[in-house]
Amino acid sequence: MTDKNNVPNVSQKRVKLRRIGVFTSGGDAPGMNAAIRAVTRAAIANKLKVVGIRRGYQGMIEGDFIPLKSADVSGIIQLGGTILKTARSAEFRTPEGREKAWLQLQKADIDAVVVIGGDGSFTGALTMSQEYNISFVGIPGTIDNDMYGTDYTIGYETALNTVVCAVDKIRDTAVSHGRIFLVEVMGREAGLLALNSGIACGAEVILIPESKEQHDELKRFLDKGYKNKERSGIVIVAEGDEPGGALKIAEAVGRDHPDLDVRVSILGHIQRGGSPTANDRINATRMGIAAVDALLDDQKSVMIGLDNGKIVQVPFNKAVKLNHSIDTGLLDIQKMLSM
Repeated sequence: MTDKNNVPNVSQKRVKLRRIGVFTSGGDAPGMNAAIRAVTRAAIANKLKVVGIRRGYQGMIEGDFIPLKSADVSGIIQLGGTILKTARSAEFRTPEGREKAWLQLQKADIDAVVVIGGDGSFTGALTMSQEYNISFVGIPGTIDNDMYGTDYTIGYETALNTVVCAVDKIRDTAVSHGRIFLVEVMGREAGLLALNSGIACGAEVILIPESKEQHDELKRFLDKGYKNKERSGIVIVAEGDEPGGALKIAEAVGRDHPDLDVRVSILGHIQRGGSPTANDRINATRMGIAAVDALLDDQKSVMIGLDNGKIVQVPFNKAVKLNHSIDTGLLDIQKMLSM
């Protein structure tokens, strides 16, 4: 059916849904609660019932479900973490585990599901949707910002600001004591958090998994620093950097430069916590509403993303199989400014 301008009537495309599930999976990220809130209220506005699935796929297997009403998501937009909890589930990786999850969804009359997480979470959703013909729509929630097809993942900006704040404080003591600090940030397979935080903090060297040449930069910096008696500095290290992270690198630096005072600071899980920034709240809200719209439009196995500020839908098989590239030209900027 079309209107007088021959534009398809969107309402006619929408499928009949009664109840949707929403859950968070994998590592937590600031802004997940904002996404839960948006999904819940957008669904209710479209006359749908909402079920919160606690503890990710493991909670799905165990039927750990709670009804969500508008009041249940009041006052959570500013909170870090996730009110639905999160977990990793080895059992869900098995056909038997996914069958249990499917039976629990059927028992609860859940017609479709919104999953908030990263590539591992979306891989599980893709597999289950193929096996049981149930619609999953994903919202990218990961501080690594490493998902293909989207410029932005929920939690990245908050984590970036957390790193910058911490490193600014570390630099104060580095300068005061004439020390070189190796600061390890999260990013097992992706170095975007390390790269951008390093630029924002004015780091002398940035070590990321995507560039092995940076270890030559570290050697040049240490040799130059020793020669010029400039003994303080910040080296940002992504945890997935090839030698094994900041501790391993510090051991090697200590052997080669015993005269330098080298310290290690591993920021760890403070990067995951904290109240989300305005952008993380806004984008989580936009993506949450878009996820409900996608389900109503009978979309299946797609991730909601942002491309140049606009909402896009990316098939799961692309989001999880294709690599998110980083702009290594930013390393050239860092080299120029750390002269």
